[in-house]
Amino acid sequence: MSIFGVNGALAGAYQYAVSKDVNKADTNGTNFIDKLQKTGTSKVDAYTEYLKSKYGNVRIQSVGKDQQSLDRIGKSMSGSDVVIAPNIVEQMANDPEKAAYYEGKIDDFFNATPMLTASFAAKGLVYEPGGVVVHEDGSVTYIGGCSDSPERVREVNEINKAKREKEAAQRKASLERSHEAAEERRRQIEIAYKKQTMAEALANRTMDINMYTFTAMPEVMGSAIAAYEQNIMEAAGILE
Repeated sequence: MSIFGVNGALAGAYQYAVSKDVNKADTNGTNFIDKLQKTGTSKVDAYTEYLKSKYGNVRIQSVGKDQQSLDRIGKSMSGSDVVIAPNIVEQMANDPEKAAYYEGKIDDFFNATPMLTASFAAKGLVYEPGGVVVHEDGSVTYIGGCSDSPERVREVNEINKAKREKEAAQRKASLERSHEAAEERRRQIEIAYKKQTMAEALANRTMDINMYTFTAMPEVMGSAIAAYEQNIMEAAGILE
């Protein structure tokens, strides 16, 4: 939850009567605080009860003005919280002008909620009020935030889904191209290897043939010599 402003960020100067509801008499002539005090409740406690009857979620607590403290208290707020420092609530209980001033600051936060809700809705956002913090030094912080509307959430989800699907399709296509390229490289390497193996085999076969010395077998040589001698003898008239 983010911080929208400090000390009147919702604009305008505050003009309030010196006395407000807290000091007005009821039909019995007795105001709310007087009733509680008659039961033995202290003035500060009685005023605190009055604030709770008016705003609902009221806490008496000191909250730092640093971002970490504001973020922490903001996370615990439900939209209608009022957190007032102890010293300030004591001043409010004892000083009608202080009470009118700070109640006016608190009222303004809640009165601005419809305007802010409409303003954020026009931008496709949802206003998420947190509450009001009155610090020890008297400064006031309005805490609130915003979120995307359901329509905007669906729109963003659809955009992100389409983007993821597109990226997935691109990765798949890239992977398929990589596989195809790898397969082509494997095929080319296989062809090159076969060519090299065939060339080496032919070269080895030629070398083996060149190493051979062809000679006739002894039996063949003997027959050839006998035939040669017979022809010579016939030619010389030795044999009839």
